Amino acid sequence: MGIRWACQEKSPDLLRRSLGDTGQLRRLLRFAVVAQDPNTNRDFNSLVERSNRWLKSHQTIASSMPTLTFKPHSAKIQYFTEDLGKKLLGKHTSLDMVFIPGGRFTMGSPEGELERLEREGPQHLVTVPEFFMGQTPVTQAQWRQVAGWPQVGRSLKANPSNFKGDDLPVEQVSWFAAEEFCLRLSKSTGRRYRLPSEAEWEYACRAGTNTPFHFGETIDAEYANYQAVDEKFGETVYPGIYGSGRFGNYRQKTTPVKEFPPNKFGLYDMHGNVWEWCEDHWHGDYKSAPIDGKSWVDKTAETKASRVLRGGSWLFAPRFCRSASRIKLSPADAYSSFGFRVVCVSPRTQP
Repeated sequence: MGIRWACQEKSPDLLRRSLGDTGQLRRLLRFAVVAQDPNTNRDFNSLVERSNRWLKSHQTIASSMPTLTFKPHSAKIQYFTEDLGKKLLGKHTSLDMVFIPGGRFTMGSPEGELERLEREGPQHLVTVPEFFMGQTPVTQAQWRQVAGWPQVGRSLKANPSNFKGDDLPVEQVSWFAAEEFCLRLSKSTGRRYRLPSEAEWEYACRAGTNTPFHFGETIDAEYANYQAVDEKFGETVYPGIYGSGRFGNYRQKTTPVKEFPPNKFGLYDMHGNVWEWCEDHWHGDYKSAPIDGKSWVDKTAETKASRVLRGGSWLFAPRFCRSASRIKLSPADAYSSFGFRVVCVSPRTQP
């Protein structure tokens, strides 16, 4: 195993509104499982009724949103490649880590942003040191390789994913499992890998932008994998505020990484595909949040205390894919819309 350094040119520029507490969000995720398997015997009538009442009071007009446009840019992307070793047929599995330059940014959503939630504020300035971030969410091929390495704290399934494919993001991964992946990767490579802090994640996602998405004011199914249809509960359809009904089909599954254009930092799938775990414990807002880019971890918190997820997924509506969107769940939860990517803060020294 080892790393390779490279530099390349890149040219493209680039849960629904909170239903309440963690239990309600968990039931929504299970609702998706039931929709795929009609034989599953679970009662979601109460959830659907509550959702209907909420959505009826928040109907919006999709046509009022601006047209989405993309402008080309030229940017040098620096990265190193972590060689994870051989697999079948002599092919190598590797992990590309993109250099994210340090900088200062405004974290959180402005009060005027459409479908903003109070938990996304108050906005505050954060200074983020340079670091490296996975170019994509961890894939099933990468996961399978590292899962075969010596156990550090807990066992890992060879491939826990619901949707199978080497180039698909690994999913159905809990925060605990993602943490174990990072520990094994760190032990085997000698470099410290971990989950990103919330600040690092949002800074990397925005890539210098201050719009709801790193590619602009709205979203398009040609550029991200999310629930690209109008929201429907029962027989009632509600148009999404970010114009989701105009933009293609709801794929209803994960898509291969790198299928959509990257952001200006060269990162793929920052909006949609799978939710990504962060290192931070959940806090209801950013009052007293760190301003140095570090994870907001409560040392006295219980092991089961909620952790943060970012980015939205194939299962969720556009508003959850915004750069500032954030949700919480138990670190033991693992669903087919949950994945992760890693960061590395080792010195930029070529071996």
